[in-house]
Amino acid sequence: MGKWLARLTALGVALVLAAPVTAAQAADPATTGKKTVRIGSIQSVDSMNPFLAVRLIAGQLQRWTYMFLTAPDPKTLKPGPDLAESWESSEDGLTWTFKIRQAKWSDGQPVTAHDAAWTFNKIMTDDAAKTGNGPAVENFETVTATDDRTLVIKTKAPQASMLSNPIPIVPKHIWEKVGDMATFENETYPAVTNGAYIPIEHKKDNYVKLKANPDYWQGKPKIDELQVIFYENPEAAIAGLKKGDIDLIGRLAAPQFEAGAGDPNIVQWNTPGRRAAYLQINHGVTTSDDKPIGDGHPALKDLKVRQAIHHAIDKQALVDQVQNGLAVPANGSIVPPMYTDFFWEATGADKISFDLAKANQILDEAGYKKGDDGVRTMPDGKRKLEMRFSIHTDTPTEDKLAQFLTGWFKEIGITLTTRKLDSNKFTEETGSTALFDIAISGWSVNPDPEEVLATHLCSRRPTPTGEGGGTESFYCDKQYEDLYQAQLKELDATKRADLIKQMQQRLYTDAPVIAIYYPNNLELYRKDRITSITPIPAGKQGEGILYGGASGYPMITLDAPAVATGASAEGGGSNTGMIIGIAAAAVVVLGVGGFLLARRRKTTSDERE
Repeated sequence: MGKWLARLTALGVALVLAAPVTAAQAADPATTGKKTVRIGSIQSVDSMNPFLAVRLIAGQLQRWTYMFLTAPDPKTLKPGPDLAESWESSEDGLTWTFKIRQAKWSDGQPVTAHDAAWTFNKIMTDDAAKTGNGPAVENFETVTATDDRTLVIKTKAPQASMLSNPIPIVPKHIWEKVGDMATFENETYPAVTNGAYIPIEHKKDNYVKLKANPDYWQGKPKIDELQVIFYENPEAAIAGLKKGDIDLIGRLAAPQFEAGAGDPNIVQWNTPGRRAAYLQINHGVTTSDDKPIGDGHPALKDLKVRQAIHHAIDKQALVDQVQNGLAVPANGSIVPPMYTDFFWEATGADKISFDLAKANQILDEAGYKKGDDGVRTMPDGKRKLEMRFSIHTDTPTEDKLAQFLTGWFKEIGITLTTRKLDSNKFTEETGSTALFDIAISGWSVNPDPEEVLATHLCSRRPTPTGEGGGTESFYCDKQYEDLYQAQLKELDATKRADLIKQMQQRLYTDAPVIAIYYPNNLELYRKDRITSITPIPAGKQGEGILYGGASGYPMITLDAPAVATGASAEGGGSNTGMIIGIAAAAVVVLGVGGFLLARRRKTTSDERE
């Protein structure tokens, strides 16, 4: 979720109306003649170290800059070649052999199977390195490179998701020199990578600049440079898009998406999304050694209370009023409906519908009595049901969500107080220290959902020292664990899908998280700047994601006009978004009434991956 770059001075604020910027800091495409595309993001990178990063934007950068063993096919989303040209598994499903393609790292060194073996073994043996994708190697017994072109992975049990491994392969000759992985930020540029783009510059919480890799195995991208400009709030990003400071922005909430209507230069892209938004419940959580941590309200340990809370949420109203109808209500699955093979939805008597009377009945029968003030107390009478709802600072949709929940919860005798946190604090409290009661969260799901399922495993809880983890719920449940292991071993696709649906049903029933809706994929881009781009999955009318998809493919297909030397800002060559970002630690651009136009950056509600 992210660190604030903007830090107010001792006087409280810094006002910047104009500031010089060096060419090294912000090379303006208007004066270079390059093909440059600038993507706006309302989330900044948590780490350029792929072993540590968990945010969506970091995952996207990894897809653009590193190769993986396999990558989703652009049309089918089924596993296709990437670093591995081909592969085969043993008859018992325990040994996988990958043929590694001939490729080069961006420093000219050859890419070999030894790089892949080192990457996987590092995650298998270093707790800090597990932070980003630890569960992806938990079933690995050994990983070895038998020669430069052959990688052999032996597993403890058959692994159905082997060809959807989410780990980017890093260069051994660079990374084996790293001492403490937990503190290494990987901020030496140009970085050594082997994907379509090479990171060449990074101003923390402001921007990342990438150049096209001429040696990429699928060919050099059509554009010369890809820039990601970080904004603290979506309103500032939309203003930047309209002005021409950026060319594309995705992952928008409905109000920001609708703000792009009526502009002849802006295309509105509204398609099914790959995210699930949910409430995270502090159900009495523990570390990986089963020691209690955090300060969650004790009533949330009671399944009856969690069920009552679920009945007190009108998901259709949240879709209509918070998401402006641009979402789908969630009735069970943490896998969005775009993935039809794994999507599960509760029906009939199993469906938990909006029913305040039912919620009150559950709490009455469980002994939570209402006082004269309408607020319930614990059955022992020692503590009221007064709870915190953690959201992100300056996120209007989350504020609106909190208002609805507060009103409904009041009707069932629970007082809900909104607690706004900056991104770093939010990440820490909901994923490590457990200093929360209820929080907004969510996940971008890949075509194979094993990764999001793994975020609810016992092993994803933080260690006693707070390392590793990557949990979305602090969940630890034997039934869920058994189902996870069963689906991992099941090589029959239909049977495996059924097991995954049972896992989601278990989450739905036990409610460590409560899915509320699946936001549509809402994006805006300037058609005067982006002349072509192919979504993923490609080929189906009205479907596919441009930014934030499960593959870096759309950014490889990007094309844009080269901006001639001396082009005006009106011609799309302005780089104001980046200039503002690097001009000062805190930037306030004043308009009528002192409107705050461009403060950098804040994570939206569900920006983990």
